[in-house]
Amino acid sequence: MAFDLAEHAHRRFNPLTRTWVLVSPRRTERPWQGQVEPLQPESTAAYDPSCYMCPRNVRANGAKNPDYTSHFVFDNDFPALRPNTPKESFGQGLLLAESESGICRVVCFSPRHDLTLSRMDARAIRGVVDVWAEEHARLGALEQIRHVQIFENRGAMMGASNPHPHGQIWATSSLPNEPARELESFLAYHRERKACLVCDYLGQEQNSRVRLVNENEFFAVVVPFWATWPFEALVLAKRHVGSFDDLSPEERDGLAGAMKQLTTRYENLFRAPFPYSMGFHASPTDKAPHPEWHFHAHYYPPLLRSATVRKFMVGFEMLATPQRDMTAEQAAERLRSVPDR
Repeated sequence: MAFDLAEHAHRRFNPLTRTWVLVSPRRTERPWQGQVEPLQPESTAAYDPSCYMCPRNVRANGAKNPDYTSHFVFDNDFPALRPNTPKESFGQGLLLAESESGICRVVCFSPRHDLTLSRMDARAIRGVVDVWAEEHARLGALEQIRHVQIFENRGAMMGASNPHPHGQIWATSSLPNEPARELESFLAYHRERKACLVCDYLGQEQNSRVRLVNENEFFAVVVPFWATWPFEALVLAKRHVGSFDDLSPEERDGLAGAMKQLTTRYENLFRAPFPYSMGFHASPTDKAPHPEWHFHAHYYPPLLRSATVRKFMVGFEMLATPQRDMTAEQAAERLRSVPDR
């Protein structure tokens, strides 16, 4: 019997984190008797007087939002990190802890309560990209900040406590786990091959095109070969750039367009509000050069086979190796099959 990636169980290697994922094709054909998530109704009101992110409303800390007309950025009223945390370390041996300082910000994408990125026009999304770039540059320039994580949790299923279109920025005094793993991989690949890991990977995806979802002149969206989440995607800059700071105006337009296409495909895939967590991985802000780093974004959507069945990391996945029930090629084909409008 000849081995077939589309039929037989196998492991795939993730060169960004140097970990493996178990792929079990055709497992989605099994009957589902697990948890079914209730669909959360989408807001149809452009303004919600009870929303603490809408214009003119009062937030939990008593501050009043301005009557903003495009984007609004403010310090998180309940931050996970604070800039004035004393620098200390504790313990020894196997019991270690150290203080972590940082800054947490919130970015409202639009004054309209009823929008998502997929339903905003490309020009408005480009405005959000500009805000992200400004915040990344400003926070990353601070002496104590080594990493700026820009991310969005979309939908109650992914822990978003407010449906108003918004994202968050956490600037940290240390390099978090996932970017640290990627940095090690970028450095090792650069040392060994004198080349960029993502540039080489993107070249392979553009040649095969089986996992390519959509692209424009400046950005490509792929379901990565090693994807763990059902419809996971990578948004990759086509030019070798390290951060928002390096993007030209045209590339910022391209990023906005690529994000709109992908999120629209997500919404069209199950004809329902589509939850995900997404985030950008830009080069560390430790004030050192990082020619090995390649700017990219990760999208992690949890929905598996319908709008009410989600992927959970449990059992073998928590205790051994992450596992997925369809191949990356099958996921990319499904995403390409739905319109991006």
